[in-house]
Amino acid sequence: MNPRAEGPDRHDDGLPDDLPAVAPQLRELRRRAGLTLEAAAARARLSPAHLSRLETGRRQPSLPLLLGLARTYGTTVSELLGENPAVADPIVRAGGPGAREADGWTYWQAGGSGRGMQALRVHVPQGRSQGELVRVHPGEEWLYVLTGQLRLHLGETEYLLEPGDSAHFDSLTPHRIAAPGHGGAELLFVHTLLQSNLAGLCLGAATTQHR
Repeated sequence: MNPRAEGPDRHDDGLPDDLPAVAPQLRELRRRAGLTLEAAAARARLSPAHLSRLETGRRQPSLPLLLGLARTYGTTVSELLGENPAVADPIVRAGGPGAREADGWTYWQAGGSGRGMQALRVHVPQGRSQGELVRVHPGEEWLYVLTGQLRLHLGETEYLLEPGDSAHFDSLTPHRIAAPGHGGAELLFVHTLLQSNLAGLCLGAATTQHR
């Protein structure tokens, strides 16, 4: 269940050139929750060493891992990234919050922060399924394919989605996504934010293919 080992360029002391905003946020949220490194890692289904590397910026979290950590701490991906506007605005303008990258995936905020429902626009690079992790957590997810093909694994079934296709499913169903085609895929992604000890659970699943 270890994420991919690639990370940012490092100095000789092993630290990234630019400490990502998520690293200090992770430390602060864990301390605010009154959790030790070991307790927080257990809730997020990570090893203490892995969580420590995330908190020091030595490892970049993938998007599913960001979602799992947000649920673990009862917060949002926006807060993990330090994106907390002083005044809530119901409108997200084109050219607003900039693109963020996590483990090769690129995503843009498409909804307000601090909400129980989070919306993102996501670009999935070809062949990348976030380390083949299968996620399980309470809530619901909805996605809509904008460009490219998207391979969606739900339980023991695999679906190939084309532009204009969408999927709406219970997040307790083991799931993962990947982009099989050249150029990857772009999608709109909406999920409910619920805190649970199941956040971050990773499972393996055999698949059968449907079109």
